[in-house]
Amino acid sequence: MPFDDSTHGYSIDRLIYVIHIFMILLFVGWLIFLIYSLIKFRQRPGHKVIYKENHFKAPTYIEVAVAIFELVLLVGFSFPVVHHVRAMFPPQKDALEIRVVAEQFAWNIHYPGSDGIFGKTNLKLISSTNPVGLDRDDPNAKDDIVTINQLNIPVHKPIVVKLSTKDVIHSFSIPVMRVKQDVIPGQVIPVWFEAKETGNFEIACAQLCGLGHYRMRGFFNIQTPEEFNAWLAKNAPKPKPKPAPHPAQPAPVATPPVSVSTVGTAAAPTTGH
Repeated sequence: MPFDDSTHGYSIDRLIYVIHIFMILLFVGWLIFLIYSLIKFRQRPGHKVIYKENHFKAPTYIEVAVAIFELVLLVGFSFPVVHHVRAMFPPQKDALEIRVVAEQFAWNIHYPGSDGIFGKTNLKLISSTNPVGLDRDDPNAKDDIVTINQLNIPVHKPIVVKLSTKDVIHSFSIPVMRVKQDVIPGQVIPVWFEAKETGNFEIACAQLCGLGHYRMRGFFNIQTPEEFNAWLAKNAPKPKPKPAPHPAQPAPVATPPVSVSTVGTAAAPTTGH
């Protein structure tokens, strides 16, 4: 098993170990029964074939025992683990919610920013520079952070990831978190986990999603709360600079008033007698 950095990883690992132990016991048991049957019911001189049905009870007992064990495995081990991982989500006030939007061939990560509220998104706004279609005119989107193939989280804090996809089926897989979830077009599927230790790991796509499937590799960084807050501050959108005020126009130069009576007129000639 890979390194376990998840708070509920031990229960998943225990379930996997129990299943594999049972598979080994079942394999060895049926192999012993097969060898026993080959020896006991082999053709040999003086042995008469018995055509009566159900004259050999061992297979029935073994099948009943296997069915009972599988029932215990489901009810006693599998269902509690599935219920804890799939249904018992942490309280919203205690968790960090992140959106992950898959596409061929990248993981687009959307953080709500310092206000904890996601900004509006619009399919018409999706572009190479805006992979999730974030509407920056929305007040709640002013501090949102969008990264590509870079998932940063704080340690010892529950993380709720809401998965969606733009195109085909992908599979969001973080082995150290014991997380593997198919991402279905048209659906938003939540998963949650909590890291126990800091470290740098990888995100994989566990579903063949096209010719570039091998390139769909993300990076998963678990940081201390201080490092994570510093990362948020560093990657937060910078406010747009305010437009510079227009330079003041110089005041018009005042001109002295001109007498209307003298404009364009000549002095009257004087005449004498």
